[in-house]
Amino acid sequence: MRKLGETKPKLKSTVVAVFIANEENSAITAVGVDALVKDRLLDKLKNGPLFWIDTADKQPCIGTGGMIPWKLHVKGKLFHSGLPHKAINPLELGMEALKVIQLRFYKDFPPHPKEQVYSFATPSTMKPTQWSYPGGGINQIPAECTISGDVRLTLLTPFYDVKDVMQKLQQYVNDINENIEKLDTRGPVSKYVLPDENIRGSLTITFDETMSGVACNLDSRGFHVLCEATKEVVGNVKPYSITGGLPLIRELKDEGFDVQTTGYGLMATYHAKNEYCLLSDMCQGYDVFVSVISQLED
Repeated sequence: MRKLGETKPKLKSTVVAVFIANEENSAITAVGVDALVKDRLLDKLKNGPLFWIDTADKQPCIGTGGMIPWKLHVKGKLFHSGLPHKAINPLELGMEALKVIQLRFYKDFPPHPKEQVYSFATPSTMKPTQWSYPGGGINQIPAECTISGDVRLTLLTPFYDVKDVMQKLQQYVNDINENIEKLDTRGPVSKYVLPDENIRGSLTITFDETMSGVACNLDSRGFHVLCEATKEVVGNVKPYSITGGLPLIRELKDEGFDVQTTGYGLMATYHAKNEYCLLSDMCQGYDVFVSVISQLED
């Protein structure tokens, strides 16, 4: 923007830079791009491409994934670990139940053929990332535990829909609860039902706030000029998609913006303790957008 101000080229397209707060769109709202859209301050940008600079590796990112955070709460029966036949071990129940849930998920939501068109690095996945329990001695079988994780979906449309996935996960849990006697056990005294005490182990699944994925328009002028500029400056162009989430851009596309995404960080350092980028990559990013602006003058 400074260079444009210094050189004052005669542009056929207006160039607007939007610097936003609260990129992750967390607990504090009405201060970021969502507020700008709500107040219709970005409406004029619908006449041309909108480039969201928040990805990595100097290539166009043409698709992102949806995310469904989930918690699987497992109830058993607490007892001394020296008498495991009198307990229902929620850790074992959770492990076996999660295995069934994952197997059913991958059967119902296999890799989608259109994932190849968008060059997704991975298909949709469902996996645990955290495990917790209330605490106690190592000689105790606990009464409960909670397994948490996420589902990462390839583009919600026209691929898989978040509501369908949540309904399926709930169905898996319901089926396990109804047939918990049939679930695999671990060892000769491992069990999930104590008939003499009329106690059954059980599972409850809950979901936190979901995030939508997005598919960029591969036929738009914005996508084509970005590809040409990337090839010209970087030396090659290889658009890709990831099942990581980019907050807000799905909402922008739904509002009618031609959203294209790229960025000049390093994916290898995402969420690293010392996340960093390279100045040389940032310089190439500058040159890419000199080329983009030049092309949009045509």
